[in-house]
Amino acid sequence: MASSLTKDSASPAAEKTFFGHPRGLATLFMTEMWERFSYYGMRALLVYYLVSGGADAATGSQGGGLAMTAATTTAIYSVYVSMVYLMAMPGGWFGDRVWGARKTVAIAGFVIMAGHLSLALPGQAMFFVGLVLVAAGSGLLKANISTMVGHLYDGPDDPRRDGGFTLFYIGINLGAFVAPFIVGTVGKEHNWHLGFALAAVGMALGLTQFLIGTKHLSPKSSQVPNPLTPEERKAVLTKVVLAVLGIAVFYGAVVALGAYTLNWALVPLTLAGLLIPIAVLARIKRDKDLSGAEQSKMTAYIWFFIAAAVFWMIYDQGGSTLSLFADDKTADTVFGFGFSATWYQSLNPLFVMALAPVFAWLWLWLSRKNQEPNTIVKFAMGLVLIGASFFVFIVPMGMATGDTKVSPMWLVSIYMIQTIGELCVSPVGLSVTTKMAPQKYASQMMGVWFLAVTAGDCTTSLLSIGGVDLNGTWVIGFQAAAAALAGFAVYTYRKKVQALMGDVH
Repeated sequence: MASSLTKDSASPAAEKTFFGHPRGLATLFMTEMWERFSYYGMRALLVYYLVSGGADAATGSQGGGLAMTAATTTAIYSVYVSMVYLMAMPGGWFGDRVWGARKTVAIAGFVIMAGHLSLALPGQAMFFVGLVLVAAGSGLLKANISTMVGHLYDGPDDPRRDGGFTLFYIGINLGAFVAPFIVGTVGKEHNWHLGFALAAVGMALGLTQFLIGTKHLSPKSSQVPNPLTPEERKAVLTKVVLAVLGIAVFYGAVVALGAYTLNWALVPLTLAGLLIPIAVLARIKRDKDLSGAEQSKMTAYIWFFIAAAVFWMIYDQGGSTLSLFADDKTADTVFGFGFSATWYQSLNPLFVMALAPVFAWLWLWLSRKNQEPNTIVKFAMGLVLIGASFFVFIVPMGMATGDTKVSPMWLVSIYMIQTIGELCVSPVGLSVTTKMAPQKYASQMMGVWFLAVTAGDCTTSLLSIGGVDLNGTWVIGFQAAAAALAGFAVYTYRKKVQALMGDVH
């Protein structure tokens, strides 16, 4: 990246820039790229490691995984992804009140690296320790690194700001695109733990980049915006210690009685992932400090939140339900060229990088013609598309009977439809969250938006724990119909929702 750093020709004394942006953006770009490399590399391996048992003598494929059922695997995967997004809220709190954004990201990098190293060690205990560390570290990092990107610019009116976030977003997808080819192939086709170790190496490179480049970041990133008072710090510490002791005593008793199973961990986490978003929204909605207009906008926002939860419930099965189908029922060769099933996880970031500029241009072009769909219609489109992707999925599921394997193009098509749906929901949801946030909760609402992912994934996990076979055709069809109906419902009630949104369009 050094070659992309150029002198500003306007002044010989000017500092180097990164494609015309503050040099600190290069540091954050590379840090996030490597962190996403480690995260998506590990995620590409996760379901395969969980379901893998002994080595297959006929094919020579490796074993050595945890030999879990598809239902348990889907539940664990969904809980893990939901916890990453749930931890973004306390992650933001630590950045705002305890360590500041810069220190929080540095600590997060070490925690994530330790998590991947734990995954690189054999044994079920170290595997779950690794998952907890990666989820906690990712939450800490995710909530704060974007904040530091904003610190590089002179307020929201800086004309370079949107372009800077676009470059940063490219870094995210670049890391996510490359990881399945390297971490996924090495881990799945050769050695699980070597693959997890490569994810740790990726995070180590990102952390090194961050520590070396901190001098180029804004001084704001080292500040604690709203530090805890000594009294608050003592109260928080007391609550945390009591909670940890209570959990330790409870689970110690369960283990001592010989009653512990994996569901003792999965069920509470799943319920927490469903109840916390409801509690947070209810707390904001009941706040008497909110004006009538803010209350109305929060009522409208709940529509978007539920719609987003339905969307993510299906979308995030791209790494579980679709991944299992890719490995078991999809051909692993194209024109005689063999490839790992983990490579499918590169399709989404590839399509995002290819299609995001097209969509940005399309919305602008339609806006000039006064024909751009409003936020509500875009959400409805996203829901219908995510439902359509699962309707398409039913076709290859029906074709893949016995030893028959379907063409990889079926999954390519499904991932592309889902990505188009994502581009109608994800960036639009981030935008509408900032526009509709009550002034009192302006800094917290982005964390609330991420809770929609938590709620969606925990719904998937709860279904799996409850014995629903998410790999069954009728369940796929039911989810597809539910998403499409939700999309039509949002579209049908668009005028009512628009009225609640007030001046937000």
